[in-house]
Amino acid sequence: MELLPLWLCLGFHFLTVEWRNRSGNVMATSQGGCELLDGVADCRGQNLASVPSNLPPSSQTLLLDANPLKTLWNHSLQRYPLLESLSLHSCHLEHISRGAFQEQARLCSLALPDNSLSESYKETAAALHGLRGLRRLDLSGNSLTEDMAALMLQNLSSLESVSLARNTIMRLDDSVFEGLGRLRELDLQRNYIFEIEGGAFDGLPELRHLNLAYNNLPCIVDFALTQLRSLNVSYNVLEWFLASGGEATFELETLDLSHNRLLFFPLLPQCSKLHTLLLRDNNMGFYRDLYNTSSPQEMVAQFLFMDGNVTNISTVNLWEEFSSSDLSDLRFLDMSQNQFQYLPDGFLKKMPSLSHLNLNQNCLMTLHIREHEPPGALTELDLSQNQLSEVHLAPGLPGCLRSLRSFNLSSNQLLGVPTGLFADASNLATIDMSHNQISLCPRPGDLDPGGTPGCVDFRNVASLRSLSLEGCGLGALQDCSFQGMALTHLDLSGNWGLLNGSIAPLWDIAPTLQVLSLRNVGLSSGFKELDFSGFGNLRDLDLSGNALTSFPRFRGSLVLQTLDLRRNLLTALPQRAVSEQLMGSLRTIYLSQNPYDCCGVEDWGALQRLHTVADLAMVTCNLSSRIIRLTELPGGVPQVCKWERVDMGLLYLVLILPSCLTLLVACTVIFLTFRKPLLQVIKNRCHWSSIY
Repeated sequence: MELLPLWLCLGFHFLTVEWRNRSGNVMATSQGGCELLDGVADCRGQNLASVPSNLPPSSQTLLLDANPLKTLWNHSLQRYPLLESLSLHSCHLEHISRGAFQEQARLCSLALPDNSLSESYKETAAALHGLRGLRRLDLSGNSLTEDMAALMLQNLSSLESVSLARNTIMRLDDSVFEGLGRLRELDLQRNYIFEIEGGAFDGLPELRHLNLAYNNLPCIVDFALTQLRSLNVSYNVLEWFLASGGEATFELETLDLSHNRLLFFPLLPQCSKLHTLLLRDNNMGFYRDLYNTSSPQEMVAQFLFMDGNVTNISTVNLWEEFSSSDLSDLRFLDMSQNQFQYLPDGFLKKMPSLSHLNLNQNCLMTLHIREHEPPGALTELDLSQNQLSEVHLAPGLPGCLRSLRSFNLSSNQLLGVPTGLFADASNLATIDMSHNQISLCPRPGDLDPGGTPGCVDFRNVASLRSLSLEGCGLGALQDCSFQGMALTHLDLSGNWGLLNGSIAPLWDIAPTLQVLSLRNVGLSSGFKELDFSGFGNLRDLDLSGNALTSFPRFRGSLVLQTLDLRRNLLTALPQRAVSEQLMGSLRTIYLSQNPYDCCGVEDWGALQRLHTVADLAMVTCNLSSRIIRLTELPGGVPQVCKWERVDMGLLYLVLILPSCLTLLVACTVIFLTFRKPLLQVIKNRCHWSSIY
């Protein structure tokens, strides 16, 4: 008990100190509108006309982006001699004084993008020359020409990374990057470069990454940058890419030649470490079949290189351009959006490490699967949007697709695939054969391996998880169509009459299915077995574009999250019991483009309150031949609907009974009024005798 006052005093002292420290931090982070944290002063977007002078002198990083500074004076940064990183992005800078960085001996990173430094580039160059320790410099978006850039980079031998993107550079020679012996990264994208003189990069022995995308280069010949690891020349106008001959080892790992005008497969180095080759969107093809010669020695082209008074002639085999290239380490090859009509024998065999091959949007008509073609390491193969009508499988070739995980054959002209093609594909998880006029085999085919039956058999492919068969013109499925499979994603859209009155063919995969698309397959509410109660793991269900007049049945535990019922024939919303069950897990439901009756939407308020209807503004209903939005319906049941719900037989009885009573009363009154005269007239005409 004697120590209790001491503990209380110590606790109060520590709480006081902590409160003071926190108060100091709060003041520091709000000082002058700049946020301060661990030596970083963040003053971005504060509408500052000059560099703040009240920041801690020990600041190491200063962020001044998006401030209208316009000019950086000699005294602007004098208070911050410990700066290591300075960012002046979009500061409207037009002038940097010669002595602006004279106190920043530690500055190693300087970002000046999207300014107007071309206005006084000589002053700016003089200011930069004092930064002897600068390693990263960003001058992108400053309207600099090659002469301006050369002057600014002069004597900055410590630079390791330079960005000159989005400027007005048109040509490069050996003077632009002179003295940058440590440079490793150079970004020249989005300029107007149409010419690179020989030797322009010879003074950059450490250069590893070069970006020349979005320029106007017409060709690259005698490529000899052996030290490069990545080269991006996409979005130019290249028609040729020819690496220099010889046995020099290239360090090149990534080459991007996509979105150009290449006519031939690039002539790559004979010895390289290339693992990624991007050739998307060119005009390439192989032309052996079009070259009228029987001798391979005649299938050559000669290039004439002129360098001053020196003329060199290089002979290149353009019809089998890949034959002399080193592709043994290639893992990713994108040849999509070209004009390849075939792949030469041995083409894929030169790529034993290839794991991803993209050949979509070409003109391929036949695919030959041979030994080591495709290579055994291939995991992803995309042959979509070609003209494939045949797939040939070499006989006695087991396990040719053993490593394949994704196979895309969509949008071709296939009628079937060879028997046993998927038999040993133990890792195959995704198949897309949509938009091929195929049919599913009713029973295991008796054709020899390598034959091409008129059907496709996916049964017992246990590894398959995603299967797309959209728009294949499939006939009615049999109950065993998906036997031995554990699909989680299945798309059967666009196959009218596929289920033929029953979803029984899906029962084999019902326990595992998570995503099911039955869009535009001719479903109607007359199907007695349109009950998804057994699909316990179903999360997304697409039933749009059918002829449903009522909601499908969902019983038991349900995890459904997305339900699409657009473009059906629904006239009423689901009953309250069904809707409450759905809303337990449902997050998104689509209900538009149905002919709803405005008098049959009592549960609309419940659905609307749950915010699950994704197309709420597009849902309409019919009210007395008028189409109105459900969101515009008045509260409660409209008066017209109340009249429509009255028993018409009773209504007619109520309307006719008063008329009948009125007529009866009128007849009675007339009879009593004219009773005596009428009797006398009758007696006179009939000569009845009187009783008296």
